[in-house]
Amino acid sequence: MSDAKFHWYDLVAGFPAVPDIRDPVGRYLRRMQFDLEATMEKRLLYLVVSRPLVRFDTNRSPSWGFFSLKLTVPLLVGAEQKRDSVTLELEVPFAATMKKPVVTVQDRFLILNWGGLVEAMSIHDVLQHHDHGLKYVSRVHYVGQTKDTSGRLAKGRLTALQKIQQNNSEHSDTLLLVQRLNFEIDSAQGDPALLPANQNAVAADILLKDRMDLVECAVIKYFEGDVMRGRKDHELAVRRARMVEVQAANNVNDVNIDLTSPESEGDRYYDLMSDYVPVSRSHRMRCHLINGEIALTILPPERKGS
Repeated sequence: MSDAKFHWYDLVAGFPAVPDIRDPVGRYLRRMQFDLEATMEKRLLYLVVSRPLVRFDTNRSPSWGFFSLKLTVPLLVGAEQKRDSVTLELEVPFAATMKKPVVTVQDRFLILNWGGLVEAMSIHDVLQHHDHGLKYVSRVHYVGQTKDTSGRLAKGRLTALQKIQQNNSEHSDTLLLVQRLNFEIDSAQGDPALLPANQNAVAADILLKDRMDLVECAVIKYFEGDVMRGRKDHELAVRRARMVEVQAANNVNDVNIDLTSPESEGDRYYDLMSDYVPVSRSHRMRCHLINGEIALTILPPERKGS
């Protein structure tokens, strides 16, 4: 199982202007940058996903429900800009000095001014957390790890991601699904992470790196296919050698991976698919290591309550 969060990669790709923190959208962008920069110091898994373009319609006005805080905001859907809408059921924040906010609509952001508090929400924040009729799925293009002292992911400087974003920009938005993985060890010897020798920071990080490298390789193969199309031969050779090291160092043969997130319940953004994997909110697999190669077996969704 894992904890997960989406970040809108398009907002950091290229060379965006420095956010103006005096502006609510600028503060939003700066917080997102801080969040992404923080992931660069941790060993987390990320998936690069695309979703069809949806924008707020700035040429039509939002409307309120009678005697309620139901706010309906017009949308433009897809490259053809088909008209649609999304309805938000708002709650008055604690810091608000107004019972109903002043609403400002930009194509990518919705701004709610409650007097004592100003909120900015991106189109993806709204679609992820409020009811709408759009049944889009998230298509996975690439898998990686966040740990990077140079912070290239947070700065939008990874070449592979730049190509994906550029190829999709006319018809889709590109997002990052960042996941923190929890490891459960089924072994007669127990979890090596609990051994005294692995309690210091260096040893603990080496062990976590082994585990994350193994999971990353398996998830790459799961979403990107057996041949890992798009990965260069040198990278594939390095990964095979790395898997030999991990297997020898940890005496590991079989690993079960469950990418189903608690956050996915009722959230269509977690309807993940790729060119090699059908759409599902549950992605579970068993990987068997053989001389640096990973053999994958797809597992069915776990039954609720089991």
